[in-house]
Amino acid sequence: MMRATVRSVLPSALRSAARPSMAKAAWTASRHQPVSLHNALCFTSRSFSDKIHVTFVEADGTKKDVSAVVGETFLEIAHNNDIELEGACGGELACSTCHCVFDPAVYATLPPITEEEEDMLDMAWGLTDTSRLGCQIKATPEMDGITVTIPDGSNNML
Repeated sequence: MMRATVRSVLPSALRSAARPSMAKAAWTASRHQPVSLHNALCFTSRSFSDKIHVTFVEADGTKKDVSAVVGETFLEIAHNNDIELEGACGGELACSTCHCVFDPAVYATLPPITEEEEDMLDMAWGLTDTSRLGCQIKATPEMDGITVTIPDGSNNML
């Protein structure tokens, strides 16, 4: 019977952290980013606190409440939850089919729009003052509970 040891299971970078003498010390997984031994061994960085709730209002008026992982784009969130948001270019900022409309209060907190995104939005169907491309906006913890509206059409130039 073969018995697994720390040496055989862990990559060399983790072996020193697994030694009893260093078990309580933090080690550096990447430049200047200390990671605890527990986190290094569990291989997970996301927790329940990394999720937010978003309500999508689809083109037909149907509301769909979904959970979203912080850091995902709204295009990814829609696709992961079977919400119809086209994203013809795959999130490469080459179309306007992932056009979303945000509430004015939320829109004011979004990162500044780039010139490239503005150029693509100019081609969007049903453009509003609070329109953004879903592929360019990432979910943050502060967005928990927001509502995002999907326009009733899109201009697919691809």
